[in-house]
Amino acid sequence: MAQTLLSALFRSQIALISTPAFVLPVYVKIPSKELTKMKFGVVRFPGSNCDDDTFHAVASVLHQPVEFIWHQSEDLVNSDVIILPGGFAFGDYLRTGAIARFSPVMKSVDRFARSGGLVLGICNGFQILLEAGLLPGAMMRNKDLRFLCRQVHIRVEHTDTPFTCAARRSQVLKSPIAHMEGNYFCDPAALADLERHNQIIFHYVHPDGRDAGDIDGHQRVNPEDDRDANPNGSLHAIAGICNRDRNVLGLMPHPERAVESPLGSADGLVLFRSLAESFSHRVAERVPA
Repeated sequence: MAQTLLSALFRSQIALISTPAFVLPVYVKIPSKELTKMKFGVVRFPGSNCDDDTFHAVASVLHQPVEFIWHQSEDLVNSDVIILPGGFAFGDYLRTGAIARFSPVMKSVDRFARSGGLVLGICNGFQILLEAGLLPGAMMRNKDLRFLCRQVHIRVEHTDTPFTCAARRSQVLKSPIAHMEGNYFCDPAALADLERHNQIIFHYVHPDGRDAGDIDGHQRVNPEDDRDANPNGSLHAIAGICNRDRNVLGLMPHPERAVESPLGSADGLVLFRSLAESFSHRVAERVPA
């Protein structure tokens, strides 16, 4: 018991449209004990520091099989979903994710994603997906050039993805951030494309769900300048995006650090739960009646 408590405290301190590949109907929630077992693979890079948190979220909270994958391996160990966790891969030298995207494992991740496999990038994992070209855009330094470690609120904009199908549209999730380069940016053409194909899955918002920049019900500042809701200054307060096929998702907040209420929030569990539920439904659809 003491060891479990210390582990929890340690994790909390660290935290201080073309046709998509996935067309998801509205699902009836599946009881946890009836979820189909789904194999998770968590990639470890030199400098990863949220890999253990992610492993814990999957194994101990979601109760699904999970295995670590070293960055030098091209074997994805028959995983059904790959997670690129947060951290500082290769010390964030050159640019965040710029070296990690050349790790041997990323060749397999690229093939896996382009063949329809599920890939989730969290914080540094999101940055790596951007560098690898699996998601559009880039990350810049936070607007105030400071490392940020705090709780934020993000709003679920679309639930037709394997990562959000267990959530409600417009649901507000409380989750921590911990990054220096979380200021998402893309050019106007890419932004228009993201909006046209409903690829912006999460926005930073106020706790009550108001848009960033909306002060007391009135739009008074640019979303990029509202530090209460959008602390890193991301373009249009974008917190997470998916690819056009909706099988690759990247977000800067840490859902794996928000899966148990004693740590401040259990809202992040909805992403992991969504993956397990979407997989269970896909398996059920393949089984003959």
